[in-house]
Amino acid sequence: PTSRRVYTDFSIFILYWIIYDSMRVYPNYKFNPVHIQQPYDFEKSLFGININGAILTPNEYFALFHTRFLDILTGIFYLNWVPLPFFFAFYFYFTGRVKLFRDFAFVFLFVNILGFIIYYLYPAAPPWYVALHGFELIPGTMGNTAQFYRFDSIVGLPIFASLYEKNANVFAAIPSLHSAYPVILFYYGKQLKRNWLTALFVVFMLGIWFSAVYSGHHYIIDVILGVLCAVIGIAIFEAVSKRIQKSRNISNPK
Repeated sequence: PTSRRVYTDFSIFILYWIIYDSMRVYPNYKFNPVHIQQPYDFEKSLFGININGAILTPNEYFALFHTRFLDILTGIFYLNWVPLPFFFAFYFYFTGRVKLFRDFAFVFLFVNILGFIIYYLYPAAPPWYVALHGFELIPGTMGNTAQFYRFDSIVGLPIFASLYEKNANVFAAIPSLHSAYPVILFYYGKQLKRNWLTALFVVFMLGIWFSAVYSGHHYIIDVILGVLCAVIGIAIFEAVSKRIQKSRNISNPK
């Protein structure tokens, strides 16, 4: 019974992976037109940086002005965008905080589904794609390490190359689910009511957001929309949960 219960609870994450991987069967660029120039122009209009009379996106700026320290730091942050949330999911579960775990897991799945729907409604190319291919659509383009090639070069291992270069889900920059996961972790993690952990979650969240832009994997607008996706997902889930709990209390008064 115990192993069955654990398997059932963690099957939420298995379902997430199945849904994510199934997007290879029918890529979003076959469903709707891919937006390549529009996000680029919008990013430049909102957050463009003037360098010697030329307007650059923040991604283009960091491609020119980067440091070894930030290359290493952002790489470390980005390598933990999934492991850290999953670690705390295990922590919630195996320390007896099963309700907290289930809330976290269901919101994680729900936010991902919201993001996947948007991927198909508005396929969007990431900044690195524009840097490599311009505004021309090349169906079937595989993933790319973007600026994380510098991290691989520094450590002498093809870490990001092995993670990204086989990724076929390229036109899925909006929203940035990389930026959504830390928000979910922060919201549920702070319920542990440990100030040092809450501070860690804040640092992790800000680090992922910056790394997403610094590395050329996302625009700032992608990050903002990813955060909004997480906030909306949490709000909807919490509202539905409270309504269900209220209905149960009315149906089963003490």
